[in-house]
This record gives sequence, C-alpha cells and structure tokens, in this order.
Amino acid sequence: MFSPLAAALAAVALQAAPAAPAAPMTIVRERDVMRRETPPPHGGVGESTAYRLSDQAPRRAMEFRKRVLHAGASIGLHVLTHDEVYYVVEGEGEVTSDGDMRRIGPRTAAYLYEGSNVGIRQIGGGDLVLLISYPLKARTK
Repeated sequence: MFSPLAAALAAVALQAAPAAPAAPMTIVRERDVMRRETPPPHGGVGESTAYRLSDQAPRRAMEFRKRVLHAGASIGLHVLTHDEVYYVVEGEGEVTSDGDMRRIGPRTAAYLYEGSNVGIRQIGGGDLVLLISYPLKARTK
C-alpha cells in the first residue's frame, strides 16, 4: 500500500509524463488499399495498380506507396515539390529527370530532386513494381 506521499508523487509523475501516441504503429495490408488506376497519375498512359500504404497512418510525415506499372504504362512527367525516391522491386523501367533518361531495374533506386521534371515508364516483359516515398510538406493530422 502506498503512503500518501508516494501516492502524491506518483500522481505528479503521471501528470508530467508525455501523452502516449494513440497507437504505437499502423499496420496496412496491400489487399486493403489496392486499386486499379487507368490512366496512372500525372497524365501517364496505360494501366497501373496503386497501393497507397501510408494513407491509413494518422499523424504521418511521409508518403510510402507501391505502384505496379503494367505493360506499356507510365507515370507522366511532373515537377516535384519535394525530393522523391523510386525503388524498383521488380521489372524494368526508364526514369526521366529533366530530360535525362536512365534504365533502371530490380534493387535500384532513383533519387529525384525537388524542382525536377520527372516521370517513369515500364519497359520489358513484365510489370514494373515500384516503391515510392517522399516527405509531406505539412504533417497530416
């Protein structure tokens, strides 16, 4: 049993402790956030499958997505308002940044810079599977 002094000290400590986050983590399953997009974003062509993995995370400060560009599909050229990373999980693609076009394949990342005019397209025989990440300008509540 606590003494009155110990109980008072415990109450003060609890008041001073920072509030715990609403949830220590968010788990998102691909099947729950998968959607077909025709056409892909930014004036792209063809068909893609989008997995908006970070949309379910409250208070997030970044985007984290998976995108599958199917045969002949592309994400159209667009000017970045943030740095962005395209990481190729599988397949082959051509990424463009300010007119510089490079082939990329599995286990390759393209780090793209704010202000650049960028896009990517699927080439080759199979789907181009990308992980895409970038910071949010303003923290989502």
